[in-house]
Amino acid sequence: MSGPARRRVRIWDLPTRIFHWSLASLVLAAWVSGQFGGQPWLAWHFRFGYAILALLVFRLFWGFAGDRYARFSSFAPSMRATLGYLRSPQPWAGHNPLGALSVYALLTVAGLQVLTGLFASDGDFTEGPWALFVSESTVKLVSSIHRFNRWVLLALVASHLVAVAWHTYRRRDALLRGMVSGDREGIEAEAAADDAAIRLRAVVFLALSVALVACAVTL
Repeated sequence: MSGPARRRVRIWDLPTRIFHWSLASLVLAAWVSGQFGGQPWLAWHFRFGYAILALLVFRLFWGFAGDRYARFSSFAPSMRATLGYLRSPQPWAGHNPLGALSVYALLTVAGLQVLTGLFASDGDFTEGPWALFVSESTVKLVSSIHRFNRWVLLALVASHLVAVAWHTYRRRDALLRGMVSGDREGIEAEAAADDAAIRLRAVVFLALSVALVACAVTL
């Protein structure tokens, strides 16, 4: 005889989930295309970078305009809270304090990667759209940062995957399933809004983000 059904609570709205999986896919695509180099791979590398930048701009907007658990105010970085969580891990509705630090680190490093890419050059024929606004020495410096920072981003992604695996197999916390369905089980928390109004709001902010990036890279 099966036990009682565990209560499900909507935590992640659809726009947040789409952002998460889109960013993961685009970072992988940008990494692969950057590793191959040359044409047409670099052309696609830039396209993936622009798409990542648009997603990051959207996430910045969504951190203030999104619902409950998507807002930055719901997972403000706190070393004190992180240490407390490490001493005594507890189920968390949204991003736990350690996860919050990971999110901010990933967003910051991904942002640095795409912004440096706008000024970077491969040393031959391909350069970012903003390279012409700065000196050659600045282009070389930023290009070096861009090449190094990819390893920092890769390390953060790897640590993120390890943390998800640890929560899944050691703590039996289905984080991946929650980021697919949007729901968490077995927690007491107020549900996030995930209705048509939220989704329409996200479409508006995504369109604005795409427009801003399109204008920025065609200056």
